[in-house]
Amino acid sequence: MERLTVELGARSYPILIGPGLLADGGLFSSHVGTRDLLLVSNETVAPLWAPRLRAALAGARIVECILPDGEAHKGLPAWSRIIDTLAEARMNRDCLILALGGGVIGDVAGFAAACWQRGVDFIQLPTTLLAQVDSAVGGKTAINHPSGKNLIGAFHQPRAVLADTDTLTTLPERQLRAGLAEVIKCGLIRDAGLFAWLEDNVEAVIDRDPQALVFAIRSACECKAAIVAADEHERGERALLNLGHTFAHAIETGTGHGTWLHGEAVAMGLDLAAQLSARVGWLGIPEAARIRALLVRAGLPVEPPRMGAARAFGLMSMDKKVREGRIRLVLLERIGLAVCTNEYPAEALQTVLEDRFGDAGR
Repeated sequence: MERLTVELGARSYPILIGPGLLADGGLFSSHVGTRDLLLVSNETVAPLWAPRLRAALAGARIVECILPDGEAHKGLPAWSRIIDTLAEARMNRDCLILALGGGVIGDVAGFAAACWQRGVDFIQLPTTLLAQVDSAVGGKTAINHPSGKNLIGAFHQPRAVLADTDTLTTLPERQLRAGLAEVIKCGLIRDAGLFAWLEDNVEAVIDRDPQALVFAIRSACECKAAIVAADEHERGERALLNLGHTFAHAIETGTGHGTWLHGEAVAMGLDLAAQLSARVGWLGIPEAARIRALLVRAGLPVEPPRMGAARAFGLMSMDKKVREGRIRLVLLERIGLAVCTNEYPAEALQTVLEDRFGDAGR
């Protein structure tokens, strides 16, 4: 078992990575105790992994809230259902929520934990590669709004993140590849060595080689943990973790949440950010080509939906990083060095959007 710590003073917590964690009763006892538990999962994950978790927590009072699967259900109705379950079960401030699933479950359960009685503890039990390397770490919780992705949320750190790599054995390949986008992102923003390692080992990760998986997960978590520790509430450096995400959220909203997997949209966003970085003269054209080549080898999309440049720009303008009407983007100076800036020519962004998303009338 690999162990990292997100250093946040009194809110510090461990990230544990390895096989068999969901079945480890002793491991859970150190984080759960004897409190009331609410297990939040979805209709796909719960039949596969909830029995193992229940056995590890034998003797505890466990109430379950099993939600529909998919990004389309990451909204107020799912959040309200969790809150209703907490109320019906008479859960108090000493309860704990277990989020068993991918990023959608982690986000909506975490947001419910942030809201219930002004904040209760929760543990992230991510079952997808994307959740294990990104969404389960860092305390960002949110639900979607029809106007955009993750517009309603709160910062609420978990007590622990337990990334059981056994859960990846049942993960569909499309989901696994989507998770790779967030690993690639970490290499791009601050770890050129990780990016180079992925160029040599991406097929091993896709083939679920145990050592390659653990290395990729740990490396991405180390990157994110360091950034979160330095900037918990995204007032500066943490914005770098949004590389590709302004484009990605526009794609997800514009195509209907769930049509593109989040990681697929992020991959597309990484390519768009690289293309814009090259167009403004920051990133070398050969480096932009390396980024696209790795995305292609990972089986990730590099062609955006033809929703039109105006539609894409309008959706990007709803991004949380917009300041005084100006879209701040995370761009690349080189592989391993990203910056968050609005100091780019507006016409360069417009050209990239028109080239890739098409004109509105087409």
